Amino acid sequence: MKTWADDPAPIFKIAADIGFDGVELSLLGVGKDRAELIGQQAADCGLELTCSTGLGPEDDPTSADAAVRARAVAKLTEAIEITQMLGSRGLAGVVAAPWGVFDPANKVARAERAAQTLGALGGVLADAGVTLGIEGLNRFESDLTSTAAETCAIARATGSAHIGVLLDSFHMNIEEKNPPAALRAAGDTLVHYHISDNDRGVPGSGRYDFAADAAALRDIGYDGWVVAEMFVMAGNPASADLNIWRDIEPDPTQAAIQTLKYMKRGFWSC
Repeated sequence: MKTWADDPAPIFKIAADIGFDGVELSLLGVGKDRAELIGQQAADCGLELTCSTGLGPEDDPTSADAAVRARAVAKLTEAIEITQMLGSRGLAGVVAAPWGVFDPANKVARAERAAQTLGALGGVLADAGVTLGIEGLNRFESDLTSTAAETCAIARATGSAHIGVLLDSFHMNIEEKNPPAALRAAGDTLVHYHISDNDRGVPGSGRYDFAADAAALRDIGYDGWVVAEMFVMAGNPASADLNIWRDIEPDPTQAAIQTLKYMKRGFWSC
């Protein structure tokens, strides 16, 4: 997809033809008006869906302004409802603090407010049968959830059994001295896992140790999604949002084929 609002139906067919079991769908371009149709399109291709979203400064769950925090609750409540309409049970992403917003001097208070704000969604999540995953991001994207430990602390502080963490090999490659240890420490707080190699390309083509992560996932009994979140094409709006300034792989479809083969070898038993 070149923009977050692109029609996902053609992607569903490609993913199904390659052999994927499911697709992670960004909700940034999906509203309630299209949710049921998109869910049916995925089901028609034999695919399950998991969802992702993000918050902006105008709906910052860490804000000292109660009205801004209320907007965060409202936006995430709608995202949870859309997730349910899509037939999905998982929603994850940049939900503890807006992407690219930094305020390290007030980090402790912001983390507390993030936990309280997200914790208010516990009932909505339970009613919808949806689990929310807080994504851990590297230092260039967030100062609040830069490590697995920081992200897990916020998730646990929400007090909700329906809120956990999303950990991503790309971010852990930057921030964690020992990514497998971070996964083991996350334990059952881990509800979603992303893979791409150190350059955000095909797993196994770079220097990240996925075998060690796979062993850690087996050790903690992880049975959730393992999602290839790669950004390999330059020159389109979605890639620019992620600072992809060159083509990481020559062909995105071939990259997906190679990735699925790698995932089957390394992660199928997780």
